[in-house]
Amino acid sequence: MKVTLEKNEKLGALVFASIYPLYWNRLEKHGRTKEEFHNVIEWFTGFNESQLQTLITEKVTFRTFFEKATIHPNAHLIKGVVCGYRIEEIEEEFELYKQCRRMEKLIDELARGRKIEKILREENK
Repeated sequence: MKVTLEKNEKLGALVFASIYPLYWNRLEKHGRTKEEFHNVIEWFTGFNESQLQTLITEKVTFRTFFEKATIHPNAHLIKGVVCGYRIEEIEEEFELYKQCRRMEKLIDELARGRKIEKILREENK
């Protein structure tokens, strides 16, 4: 599938606080803990639990969420298909869309029972 400017803008306008409980409900159903969930988000974005709660309370959009984030240097290692989009094929002009799909991929892997050590990618030495 191809990302369009319209899809990118629509995603950027979504309020993170409205999607966060959907992520958490999915993970909780699969027996994952909130600690694991926040560990993955912190690895990817740099937001600790307190910062995350502030962003939720402020009802920031995904655009603001990712503008404030410090994306992990190994985020480029997150590859695969999420919602029909191959992450590594999303054009650089749609960086917001790519970051959102990367985060969803991490959450998806967590829900599917992948070990945290594998989810938090490290460069091969």
